[in-house]
Amino acid sequence: MSFATFETEIAKINDILCAVNLLTWDSRTMMPPGGVEARGKQIATLVGLARDLATGDEVQRAIEGARTELGNVPDSDVRKIAVEQASAAIATLARIPAHLVGAAADLKTRAQAAWAKARAADDFAGFAPLLEQTMEMQREIAGAIGYDEHPYDALVSTYEPGMTWSRLRGLYGDLRDALIPLLAAAKQAPVRSDILERAYAVDRQRAFSSAVSTRFGYDFGRGRLDDTVHPFEISFTRSDVRITGRFRETWLPGGLFAVWHEAGHGIYEQGIAEEFSRSTFTTDFINLYAVGGASFGTHESQSRLWENRVGRSRRFWDLHFAELKATFPSQLEDVSVDDFWRAVNAARPSFIRVEADELTYDFHIMLRSEIEAGLIAGEIRVADLPAIWRDKIKSYLGLHVPNDTLGVLQDVHWSSGMVGSFPTYTIGNIMSSQFFAAARKDASVEKGLDEGSYTPLKSWLNDNVHRHGRSKSPSEILIGATGSNLSADAYIADLTKKVAELTA
Repeated sequence: MSFATFETEIAKINDILCAVNLLTWDSRTMMPPGGVEARGKQIATLVGLARDLATGDEVQRAIEGARTELGNVPDSDVRKIAVEQASAAIATLARIPAHLVGAAADLKTRAQAAWAKARAADDFAGFAPLLEQTMEMQREIAGAIGYDEHPYDALVSTYEPGMTWSRLRGLYGDLRDALIPLLAAAKQAPVRSDILERAYAVDRQRAFSSAVSTRFGYDFGRGRLDDTVHPFEISFTRSDVRITGRFRETWLPGGLFAVWHEAGHGIYEQGIAEEFSRSTFTTDFINLYAVGGASFGTHESQSRLWENRVGRSRRFWDLHFAELKATFPSQLEDVSVDDFWRAVNAARPSFIRVEADELTYDFHIMLRSEIEAGLIAGEIRVADLPAIWRDKIKSYLGLHVPNDTLGVLQDVHWSSGMVGSFPTYTIGNIMSSQFFAAARKDASVEKGLDEGSYTPLKSWLNDNVHRHGRSKSPSEILIGATGSNLSADAYIADLTKKVAELTA
C-alpha cells in the first residue's frame, strides 16, 4: 500500500463526516419536529460507520503502507505529518468503545431536540433525563480516553490538545484578577443602552450583517446564512461553509455580532488550503467531526477576532455607522457614532452568554467550566443544576436568574455532548488578541483597518492561520504567527485600553 491509498481511505471517512454535518445542519435549521427520531438513527449509523472505518484493518494497513513508503522522508514532510497525526488520533478514538460512539451520536440528536423544546417552554425537568444520560456517557468517554489528574482533562483535551483543568484554573485566575477592577470601572462609563432596544426590522438586520460579513471576507458563493435557535457554523468542505444567526427585533447587537462571529468561523474554514480537502487535516478523528481548525480554541480565536477586535472597535464604527444609520434612519436618527459605539461596548452583566459584553463574557465561561468539571467528577448532580447555576451567576455577575431559559437551558452544547468545549471560548479570546496584535504589525493590515478594507487582515490570517488546517498544532500556529505561547497579556491589554476609551 502507498500514501495514495492512505489518502483514499481518509477521504472516505471525511466524506461520511461531511454528510453527518449536513444532516446536523438540517436538523438545526430546516428539519420538522417529527424527524428527530429517524435523524438520530441516521446520524448514529454514519458516525458508527466512520468510526469502524477509522479503526478498521484497511486504514491500519494504509497507515503502515504509507509509513513504509515515506520512511526516508523528513519528519517535517506534510505527508508524514498526516500519517502520524491520523495514527495518533485514531488510537485515541479506538479506546472509546464502538457502542458508546453510536449511542452518543443517537442521543445527541434526541437531546438537541429535547433541549430546544425545553428551552422554549422553560422546562428543565423535561430535558433533565436526557442530560443525565449525556453526562453518564461523557464520564464513560473520559474514562476510556484516560487522564492523569482530573477526568475533565480527557474531555477538554479533545477540543484543545494538551489543555488541562489545572492549567485552565490558572488562566481563569489571571483573568479574574484583571477583569474585576476593569468591570467595576467600565460600569461607570456613560451609555445609552436603550438605543439598541428599538424596533429594528429583522430583514434589514440580516442584510446589514451579511454585507459586513462579505466585506470581512466570508464568501456567500461558498456559504449561506440561515436562522436557528443557537447560532453556529458548519462546513461540508471549504467550498460549502454555512453560518446561522438568531435575530430579535428589539435587540440589535444580538443578531449583528452573532453573524460576524459565525462569519469568522466560516472565513477560517473557507481559507484552508485546497489540497487539505478530504484529508487528515480537515478531519477530527477523536470527535468524529469534519472540521479544519487546528483546535476549537484556534477556531474561536477567529470568530472572536472579527466579532470583537474588529466589529466592536471604535475605528470600525467610525467607518460604518453611517451605513447602519442609512439602514435604520428613524431608529438611529438621534444617535451619534459615539452613542452607538459606547452602547455596543457597554459593560452590563447579562444572563445570555452569546450576548455578553467582553468584560463579562469570560465569567460565563468560568461558570460553565466549573459546572462541567463537577459533573464529570461526579460532584454535581444534574437535578441540582438550576440552583447551582443561579448561585454561581449571582456570585460572578450579581444577577438573579428569573427562569431556566435564561439560565441553565440557554446553551446547546450539553445537549450536543460537547462537554469540555466551553473553555475554548476563553482560549479563543486570548488567542484572538495575540493574532490581532501580530497582524497589525503589518503596515498594510493597519492601513486597511483605517480605510475599512479588510482584505489585508483576512489575507494575513489566511497565510498565518487558516491555510494550515490541522497540519500544525495550535501552539505551532500561535508561535509561528505571533512568536509567543498562549498568554492573556495581549487580551488584558486590549480590554484595559477599551475601558480607558469608554471612561475617557
